[in-house]
Amino acid sequence: MADIPEHILRRSAEARAKAEGRPVEEILAEMKGGQPAAESGADVAAAPAPAAPAGEASKIPEALLRRTAEARAKKEGRTVDEVMAELTGQAPSPAAAPAAATPSPTPAAAPAPAASGPVRDLEAEAQRYGVPALLLQRAMIARARKDGTPIPQVAGQAAPPPAAAPAAGAGGAVAAPVIAAVPEGVRTQRLLTVVKAGAIQQVKSEPTDKVNTWPHLLAIEFVALMAVTAFLIVFSTFVDAPLLEFANFNEQPNPSKAPWYFLGLQELLSYFDPQVAGVILPGFGLGGLAIIPYIDRNPSVRPSDRKLAIMIFTFFVMAAAILTIFGSFFRGPGFNFTFPWVDGLFFDF
Repeated sequence: MADIPEHILRRSAEARAKAEGRPVEEILAEMKGGQPAAESGADVAAAPAPAAPAGEASKIPEALLRRTAEARAKKEGRTVDEVMAELTGQAPSPAAAPAAATPSPTPAAAPAPAASGPVRDLEAEAQRYGVPALLLQRAMIARARKDGTPIPQVAGQAAPPPAAAPAAGAGGAVAAPVIAAVPEGVRTQRLLTVVKAGAIQQVKSEPTDKVNTWPHLLAIEFVALMAVTAFLIVFSTFVDAPLLEFANFNEQPNPSKAPWYFLGLQELLSYFDPQVAGVILPGFGLGGLAIIPYIDRNPSVRPSDRKLAIMIFTFFVMAAAILTIFGSFFRGPGFNFTFPWVDGLFFDF
């Protein structure tokens, strides 16, 4: 320990005493091999440590110098490289700050690092990583403040003016300079999306498509019923019904046709057995119409969404219409197939 300077020993003793919770003088005496301390702990701590000569500093291990420089930089609010250069004799030791000699009732804030680091091209980094240059600059300033390193300069921008020297306030407190990374009045939140605000309560009335059955529907239906009844009474008073003479079983008309609404079934009787034409086929048709609501359960009212139901109903209607038209206009004497434009019509309207 004889070759280690006094201030290096004291810095190491202070760091070890802080970690182990023991007095500095006791740790210093152990490091010197039982030699009593020459000065009291308070006097030595208050006095600035002299810089070590370059020859003596070269004999100290690099790891011990680095640890000492980090502890001193953290305590004095300076950069590690600056303290390291001072310990190795490469830079003159700056004057002690007023706060080091005068104890302050409140701890002084560490000064923000100055923008004297390397130059970074934020525009190129923004294009490379896909991150806006402003966010990269904010992250760079925050990282420099956290690590206690100089803030790198931005390529293409002028270097900011040096921060003012810390001024001692009342009671010896030192005001630390602050570098404003974000202009005042600018919000730093990231904008994710814009949601259009809507009213909690709807203020305008919407048109309704539903009305009550009474009186809106039943009143109209009752008026229509009375109008149709009056028209039929007046029409039947002045116009006689086109009735034929009384039926004569000795003179049956040829062909003998059923009313028009049964001509479809009569047409089926000319092709199939009466059991098939009168019971099975009509039963299948009516059953198909009945199961449409159970097969197609789509609640939509658009025809493009109800293709199955429309297909079943169209098939039934078209089959009934074709059979009725054939039985009315294309059947002649003996219920044989004829062409109405050649043999005429055999149908009484």
